[in-house]
Amino acid sequence: MDGTGSQYLMDILALLLATVIVVPVFHAIRLGAILGYLTAGAILGPWVLGIITEVEETRHLAEFGVIFLLFILGIELKPDKLWQMRKLVIGLGSGQLLITAGILYVASVWLGLSHHDAIIIGFGLALSSTAFCLNLLAERGGIASTMGKMSFSILLLQDLAVVPLLALISMLAGGEVNAAESGINLLYAITAITILLLIGRYLLNPILGKIAASQDPEVFIAVAVLLVLGVAWIMKSVGLSMALGAFLAGLMLAESHYRHQIEADILPFRGILLGLFFMTVGMGIDFGLLSNNLANIIGLTFGLMTIKATVIYTLVRLNGVRHDIAIQTAVLLIQSGEFGFVMFGFATSSGILDPQINQLLTVIIALSMVFTPFLVKITNALLLKFHKPKTTDNYYDEFIDHSQDHVILAGYGRVGARIGAILNAAEVPYIAIDMDQKRIKAARAQGFPVFYGDACNVKVLRSAGADRAKMIVISLDNPKNIDRMIPLMRQYYPDMPIHARATDRQHCADLISQGVSTTVSETLEVSLRLTEQVLLGSGVNTEDAEKVINEFRNDYYQDVVQKMTENKVVMGELKH
Repeated sequence: MDGTGSQYLMDILALLLATVIVVPVFHAIRLGAILGYLTAGAILGPWVLGIITEVEETRHLAEFGVIFLLFILGIELKPDKLWQMRKLVIGLGSGQLLITAGILYVASVWLGLSHHDAIIIGFGLALSSTAFCLNLLAERGGIASTMGKMSFSILLLQDLAVVPLLALISMLAGGEVNAAESGINLLYAITAITILLLIGRYLLNPILGKIAASQDPEVFIAVAVLLVLGVAWIMKSVGLSMALGAFLAGLMLAESHYRHQIEADILPFRGILLGLFFMTVGMGIDFGLLSNNLANIIGLTFGLMTIKATVIYTLVRLNGVRHDIAIQTAVLLIQSGEFGFVMFGFATSSGILDPQINQLLTVIIALSMVFTPFLVKITNALLLKFHKPKTTDNYYDEFIDHSQDHVILAGYGRVGARIGAILNAAEVPYIAIDMDQKRIKAARAQGFPVFYGDACNVKVLRSAGADRAKMIVISLDNPKNIDRMIPLMRQYYPDMPIHARATDRQHCADLISQGVSTTVSETLEVSLRLTEQVLLGSGVNTEDAEKVINEFRNDYYQDVVQKMTENKVVMGELKH
């Protein structure tokens, strides 16, 4: 192996070693993986141990982490859902970008920079980090929450703005921008997106079905990676970013039968490369520059974050969002992001931005990323402590008063919270009831309609709009409370569909005998999900695995109903 190959191997070993040592430590002390990756990168970078000195080369590889991240996001967001968010994307997203960039432009001119520098700095620092925000958001309910929708709308608009902003830098550098050529490129981009979406809707499933029929997992993984990188490359070829191309690839698969398997195949690539991306941010911190100008850089960083947080908080509040959720959204998007590195690097190579200013801006962006997880953690802790949920809160009273044909969710533990998140993602209105104050605080902090009360009390059910509800889902943790609640519901709401959680087959039979519409056995569903993964891992294609699982599930519940009909519910027969 030559010297270059040996050096690459040493770099890879160092990155892996730092990951397995530093990241678990940060998990153990509850600071999160992102800060662990940042710290590991700073340690390995040129300013501490100096093991890795070619940061830019590493960063190019790490950008694939952002690509895979946006692919996963696209696959979880159906096109019709994206269309429903268009007003937020255009209104909130463009408002944040333009207002923040304008304020930063004025501040830059006031600090003595040229107008061209100020324009580039204003837009570059106004962009937040998609990788950081989506990773932090995934730990807090994803884009299904109100905070998630607000944040994603802003991030998506920023990603869309990157290519026009790079064109703006070319204009400022004195390059010619041909209007006709730009129009043709735009037409190419729209045509490519339309064709790809049509392929995804009508051709992708049959193609993937043929590949899955070969029962070769390696080929299926290769096709998944090819799809992500191929669409990303096509988008780059027509003038858009690779990240947006990956997002489009995800949208193509959002309604595919094979989306779950593809998502599972891509997740390892996303995790490793995204971790590498965060490490390159840590490597990019110039500790020499930081130590020589510590007070000024810290001041500029917090000034930047204050401006961004103020603008985002104000705009989110103007969209009718509660105070606490607006604060969380502002803090989540408080940093500048990876596209700032791209813009400032391009501006420097184009001769507009001074290299020393570029280095300073790189440190400021990196520091804003470092501070973000801490600020998010502190903000959430303060909100949980001081922002107590009140059932008399006007916002929630109005929510209940206007609720119609909603779902009542009795119990908001692990099962109930997951049901609520999915209902929220599907935009199915619901009202949840729980007795645990900590759960309620955490749910309210994410914008979920969870209320304090005993779901076994008919007055509480009425206050939750049971008279106008479409159905009730009982997901209480205690089986005795579930048994108490069924007769109550059947007495006061005899025609309402009731879907209940059951512990096992015996409990399913008991609940059906009391008048429950449908029951779901915990033991059955866990075993079926595990079996499904075993089948897929054994080479069984997705359709066949789903068919076997569904047949077994149907037989299971038909057996319960049959035994109820024949009055042959025997304890020994119905134990699992």
